[in-house]
Amino acid sequence: MPNKVQIDQIAERVERLLVRHAELQRTNALLAAQVEGLIQERDSFKSRLGAARARVDALLDRLPQPDGSAGPAASASGQINHSDSRRNSSMNKST
Repeated sequence: MPNKVQIDQIAERVERLLVRHAELQRTNALLAAQVEGLIQERDSFKSRLGAARARVDALLDRLPQPDGSAGPAASASGQINHSDSRRNSSMNKST
């Protein structure tokens, strides 16, 4: 009869494993849904950040340059370069 006891123990363990498996599947589904929500939230924040950067760039373009002219049209190369303005602005805010 030791085989019967051993088979019962194995059957009980298999049952526990099946229950645990079902729990893990539910947990995995909840986590996957949470990840999807966080991805959507991240994408929304990235979009909002891009829009905010565009607004800041537009405002920076309207600022007068030290020589009295306005915007990037006054630069020699014609390229928009706000890195110095942003760097100076962020330095002023951090102090």
